[in-house]
Amino acid sequence: MSEREFDYIIVGAGSAGCVLADRLSADGRYRVLVLEAGPRDRYPWIHIPIGYGKTMFHKGVNWGYWTDPDPGIADRSMYWPRGKVLGGSSSINGLIYIRGQHEDFDDWARLGNPGWSWQDVLPYFRRSERQQRGADAYHGSEGGLAVSDVPERNELCEAFIAAGQEIGIPRNDDFNGADQEGVGYFQLTIRNGRRCSAAVAFLRPAMKRSNVQVETGALCERVLLEDGRAVGVRYRQDGRSVEARARGEVVLAAGAINTPQILELSGIGDPGLLGEHGIRVNQALPGVGRNLQDHLQARVILRCTRPITTNDDLKSLPRKMRIGLRYVLRRRGPLAVGINQAGGFARSRPDVERPDIQFHFGTLSSDTPGSAVHEFPGFTLSTCQLRPTSTGTVHLRSTDPAEHPSIQPNYLATEEDRRVAVDGVRLSRRLVAAPAMQPYVAGEYSPGPEVRDDDEAALLDFVRRDATTIFHPVGTCRMGSDREAVVDARLRVHGITGLRVADCSIMPRLVSGNTNAAAIMIGEKAADMIREDARQNQTGQTAAA
Repeated sequence: MSEREFDYIIVGAGSAGCVLADRLSADGRYRVLVLEAGPRDRYPWIHIPIGYGKTMFHKGVNWGYWTDPDPGIADRSMYWPRGKVLGGSSSINGLIYIRGQHEDFDDWARLGNPGWSWQDVLPYFRRSERQQRGADAYHGSEGGLAVSDVPERNELCEAFIAAGQEIGIPRNDDFNGADQEGVGYFQLTIRNGRRCSAAVAFLRPAMKRSNVQVETGALCERVLLEDGRAVGVRYRQDGRSVEARARGEVVLAAGAINTPQILELSGIGDPGLLGEHGIRVNQALPGVGRNLQDHLQARVILRCTRPITTNDDLKSLPRKMRIGLRYVLRRRGPLAVGINQAGGFARSRPDVERPDIQFHFGTLSSDTPGSAVHEFPGFTLSTCQLRPTSTGTVHLRSTDPAEHPSIQPNYLATEEDRRVAVDGVRLSRRLVAAPAMQPYVAGEYSPGPEVRDDDEAALLDFVRRDATTIFHPVGTCRMGSDREAVVDARLRVHGITGLRVADCSIMPRLVSGNTNAAAIMIGEKAADMIREDARQNQTGQTAAA
């Protein structure tokens, strides 16, 4: 093979892409190229768990997207951070390890995607995981991804968990076990007080192999197609265009925003949209860029009666020095854990079949996630609808791959989504009004006492004007066999040979929780399917010869 020819080309070194690089290169048979538009993960705050606040707006490691004005949220444009660095969003996220509910994956299978039921995907979750508690029927202990308990109990978190039980939500010490419902501490992707991103867990081992080449600062311009087959990619690096060829397959793992953009730039998508940009249609797939789903969170912010919050740690120089020393010397304290340490899953109403909202409990408060904390002692209880029924779009603005695409989330477009959002705020208020929480509540900062629980219009207006993304976009290249589907159940792009998608964009429906664990599972399963198909092709070629 020439220097620019590989067996597999992976576009995107995010959660799924890092897994793919590791698994496809492990036996040394295949030469693998990994393209990442961002830099290497050398920024120190990536690896310090609380550094989430430092990476949220950092242009060097973050795409920093903005949505189009959305009528569902009072015509606001919303900031959408996405990782632009080795590890992708796993290098800048909140570190929470949640898989979703078993029924989520059974639903995927029922929608015409054999091989994606809970029992089908559980082995892949277990394979990737290095569970601190050890292996059992639900968890693995031999994988690369560290999954750890919060090392120290927090007074406010303990009160939150007790309050949940007081209003009828059971305690749950394992949201990824037999049942997700309940309140408790999250497990985090942390190892010895440092972030365990997908780059740390999977890509670093792969990069030690001679058959793996990782190119950073490499922006994919398009997939190269010949006679209906993907034969390589063209990417921009250091101001010039470079072509790399693939003998086997091209795998797009660039995420729910970038992957549909790359497909459309390659002439794969809705013919009408492609025609507007003067792009020749190579494969008509109208579903590219549609079916966008995201978790929208409404945040109830409380003033605390005592200076025991992270706000107080960050506003006091002596306390900052103390927590800094604890981290440097012992890898303990606030710097060694994520911002949201506790949370839960509950039903917005008693007649709901399974939990449809998620809580994130943070021992700090700020006007927007990632911005400077408030001057007062504060904490935050946010709630999001787990399975929104509103869907949006991601589409090209121009043929320039460096120009951010148009993102229209279409939040709160359905009556169900509006109802669950309002009920979620009400349930949050019930929880913080429980006896266990009351000693810590000095007052409600947001939405504030003027927004009454019995005023549904005012509650909905608060959500429209204040709610933010919880950073879980999925679904824009969804899996299925109908006209709107982009990939089949083996993640092959319909109508194009040698091209797959393996990232959160393939989800038919959003999982019930944080998305990083599911993205890693998708990478694991995709790697198995790619290797299986390669073996079958080789067997067929041998038989034909």
